[in-house]
Amino acid sequence: MRKTKIVCTLGPATESADKLKALMLAGMNVARFNFSHQTHEEHKQRLDFIRNIQKEVGTPLSYLLDTKGPELRLGLFKNNQKFSLKKGQEFTLTTEKIEGDQTYASISYDGLPKDVKPGNHVLIADGLIEMRVKSTTETEILCEVENSGEVSNNKNVNVPDAHVSMPFISDKDRADLIFGVQNGFDAISASFTRSAEDVLEMRSILDSEGGTNIKILPKIENYDGVCNIDEILKVSDGIM
Repeated sequence: MRKTKIVCTLGPATESADKLKALMLAGMNVARFNFSHQTHEEHKQRLDFIRNIQKEVGTPLSYLLDTKGPELRLGLFKNNQKFSLKKGQEFTLTTEKIEGDQTYASISYDGLPKDVKPGNHVLIADGLIEMRVKSTTETEILCEVENSGEVSNNKNVNVPDAHVSMPFISDKDRADLIFGVQNGFDAISASFTRSAEDVLEMRSILDSEGGTNIKILPKIENYDGVCNIDEILKVSDGIM
């Protein structure tokens, strides 16, 4: 029996029945839905479509809801352009809601300048660009770019070696969890989990909505999560 499971993220690239059948026949065990994007209506349409294909193919399949979590993102850039950053240059993150360019960009969380300190690292676009914090003010974070790359609208931002004080579960996440219970998801991958308390908060919401059977799989992707991994494991059903 193969114990390793194959998780496939489903989206616009896997909309056709033929592609879904091919994934199932090739060994897909888990269908992952990324709730950082799209509406409940769009996810429901995709979920119903996939379940119909699954019945036709006859293969077992689990359904995984991946939460947005306390995610940081860049704002918009001028004329929706991409801008190139060069190693060694300075780049400023600001809480002002302004359109960015090759020297600065807005950040989605106003409290971030208070959470970081000089020496912390800022990763942009899943780590394609890495910056080091040089200094901060109440509204700005001055960074030095450590590797060249491009920035553009709404790229994700991670500060892996700092505690970011955003609430773990937003109103959107709460609504997504309730949607997951109502639509029979098997598990939740909890993005940017920082502590056992985060997991227990999610467990309480799921249980209160009738989702006692839904598994929670925390995603360890920041400094707090690494430091607290032993306590997180004690209250989790798995880990990513």
